[in-house]
Amino acid sequence: MATPLSPAAQLAVNVLDAQSLLAAFGVLGVGVVLFAETGLLVGFFLPGDSLLFTAGLLCTGSDRHAVKLSLPPLLVAAAVGALAGSQCGYLLGRRAGGALLERSRSARLHEGAKRAEELLERYGHAKAIVLARFVPVVRTVLNPMAGALRVPARTFTVWQVAGGLLWSVGLVLAGYALGSSVPNVDRYLLPVIAVIVLVSLIPIALEVLRSRRAAKDGARG
Repeated sequence: MATPLSPAAQLAVNVLDAQSLLAAFGVLGVGVVLFAETGLLVGFFLPGDSLLFTAGLLCTGSDRHAVKLSLPPLLVAAAVGALAGSQCGYLLGRRAGGALLERSRSARLHEGAKRAEELLERYGHAKAIVLARFVPVVRTVLNPMAGALRVPARTFTVWQVAGGLLWSVGLVLAGYALGSSVPNVDRYLLPVIAVIVLVSLIPIALEVLRSRRAAKDGARG
């Protein structure tokens, strides 16, 4: 578990920084953040990828780490948060339709909704639901979009569980494996997190390139 911080330190937590979140709230914070990021539209800015990877790294038990986490409860918290959040987002979409997105003024959120709808149309329900887990913002908005578009509940649940476990457990174990195999890897934590963030943006970049190529081909045709 994480080393307890004073109430003042918890109030000063930086919600955009994985280490700050883990220092303040530990394993419980991982579950809450993943639930908010995948289930509530207001959580689209939260650092899910870097949080999972950093949390896994901090389970390696190095004395240099200011925060120490336990791997088994972390895996449970990550999986529960990711799966429950996604299901909650789907149910909100089923009940509220597109009203939730229409009320938001965030251009980034609306762009994510557009990409989510394109994924569902291009790849089909199963593949899109799994792929969306690895794309920031899209993993937030695809769940209510799937509900609003009336993706069958059974189909959504089966594939969001598969994608959610692959994403949450996979990133935690990747961080744990790196921390266990590379001595003093915490010295390079910021660069490693930067790489994780950049890798998570690759699907977005590929989608943008494909959209531009499709638009050019359409214009030529």
